[in-house]
Amino acid sequence: MLYLKNIKTLDKNDQLYPIEIIIEKDQIKYLGVDLSSLVSGDAEVIDGQGGLITPGLIDVHVHLRQPGGQHKETIKTGSLAAARGGFTTVCAMPNLNPVPDNPETLTSIYETIKQDAVIDVRQYATITKNLNSETELVDYQILSDSGAFAFTNDGVGVQTAGTMYLAMQEAAKTGKAIVAHTEDNSLLFDGVMHEGERNKELGLPGMLPLTESTQIARDVLLAEATGVHYHVCHISSKETVRVIRDAKRAGINVTCEVSPHHLLLADVDIPEDDAVYKMNPPLRGIADRKALLEGLLDGTIDMIATDHAPHSKEEKAGGFMNAPFGIIGIETSFQLLYTNFVREGVFTLSQLIDWMSTKPAQIFELPLGEIRVGGLANLAIFAIEESSIIKAEDFQSKSTNSPFVDWEIYGETIATIYQGEVVYRR
Repeated sequence: MLYLKNIKTLDKNDQLYPIEIIIEKDQIKYLGVDLSSLVSGDAEVIDGQGGLITPGLIDVHVHLRQPGGQHKETIKTGSLAAARGGFTTVCAMPNLNPVPDNPETLTSIYETIKQDAVIDVRQYATITKNLNSETELVDYQILSDSGAFAFTNDGVGVQTAGTMYLAMQEAAKTGKAIVAHTEDNSLLFDGVMHEGERNKELGLPGMLPLTESTQIARDVLLAEATGVHYHVCHISSKETVRVIRDAKRAGINVTCEVSPHHLLLADVDIPEDDAVYKMNPPLRGIADRKALLEGLLDGTIDMIATDHAPHSKEEKAGGFMNAPFGIIGIETSFQLLYTNFVREGVFTLSQLIDWMSTKPAQIFELPLGEIRVGGLANLAIFAIEESSIIKAEDFQSKSTNSPFVDWEIYGETIATIYQGEVVYRR
């Protein structure tokens, strides 16, 4: 038995009120105001220190790097990092070596997950063979039966409309989503950051927003024709928000995510040629950042996902031209968003929880994202009244490539509970 006391939750009016929870095995047994009389003598007691309790957070876009990139991250360290961030479910991208484009590799990854992960890790399979093939599709039914969460070529945009159309047809038969990193290679022009004024000031080649938005415009029409659930990764531009908004109005089954760094930063915030600010899609203009916030608030954007992308210090030391794309974020995402948007009155705490737990669960049909009697005991407790400083030495991740180091935040994770077990405690 696990007894959670001195915690608060939200009511329907977004007001905090005290609550206590008793967990037996992996389920929530009781919810109430004073449950002490129901607690057995051998119960483990968690004092929530007056913190906010939420459903465990869900991130549908992380990179755990195993197999093939264990010097950056592993399933164990990535899941520990997720637990520190308040996440109890993450979905891992397939840009691995070997890639999970066959049931044997996918099964092997799940064996490692079972052995090493401290939370729920779900693995994506690829859209095409070897991740980047433009001609050969994977076997969607076999991979679905083997546990594929969904299908994506994250990091590699599918360049051929015919390939994407056929992939959508096959994915639709399994009931699984096509999750797209959208990028038209013919519009890249070797860019490394957003095409605007700042890239010119730094003397760096720019990346047009069109490389993202034009492929989405293509894909939503293909999704309409095939009936597949089409989910767009890490959208970044105002043009993309417009395309997805129009597609939703047309009744197309399209959903999308935005990453915290695209909500918090713009290209003008890049101080110098420092690759800790290099990610794909890049930090865009101020107008794009504003459009993303508007898209969240009007329902065009469905959820927030971190795109946690660890790299070694050596890899990130080469400046924009030589370093890989990507930053870490799973340990600080809720805290940064709570501090900079909820506390500032831009959106509410319940909206943030909705975007980071409830909506991902609903859209991807996971029996998660809520606190209820009989429900799975996946929970997180956050110290939303306490401030702290993000320090690289505190990261559970193997990597430290974050532009948010030394930022002040509220909402440090007090504890994370997965299936009734405490997997993180500060």
